[in-house]
Order: sequence, then structure tokens, then C-alpha cells
Amino acid sequence: MSPTTVKKPATKTRPQTQRPPLWKVILLNDDFTPREFVVEVLKAVFRLNESQSYRVMMTAHQKGACVIAVYTRDVAETKAKEATELGKANGFPLYFTTEKEE
Repeated sequence: MSPTTVKKPATKTRPQTQRPPLWKVILLNDDFTPREFVVEVLKAVFRLNESQSYRVMMTAHQKGACVIAVYTRDVAETKAKEATELGKANGFPLYFTTEKEE
């Protein structure tokens, strides 16, 4: 009797493409920037509507900070920088930061 070899078909391994890690953009509360200005910045930079902007601003006001949105790192950092600079250009200490999503 001759041994028979069972040949298995070759399987192709496809590289698993991973999603890029996400980053949160966070609005930090300060006691100097007018609420209306914060709402306008949120509308302009983050494309939130009036009620979303107001809700985010009030959450940051009451809790000290509020996550606005989650993006890829470059987008998050660009938006945070743009929004912070809008505040600075108008003489306000408005500050947005980014943090890696867990």
C-alpha cells in the first residue's frame, strides 16, 4: 500500500486593514469667553447646529469640559487648533484640546 498525500488548497491571507485610532476634541471651560462666542465657534469649526452648540457649551460650562466630536488624529488636532486660534484672535482664552479615544 502506498501512502497517499492529501494536498490542501493554498489559502490566501489578506492583510487586515486596521482603522486609524480616533481622537476626541474637548472644549475646556473658562470664565472669560462669552457663551455666545463659544456657540459661534462650535457652529463655524465643528459644523454643529445652534442647539447642539448650545448644549456642548453648557455641558463644558457646568462640568468643566465637554467632548465635542471624535475624528482621526490630524482632523481632531486641526479643528482644535483652528477653534483655539479663533478665540485667541478675538482676545479670549477659549481652549480646545485632543485626547486619544480609549
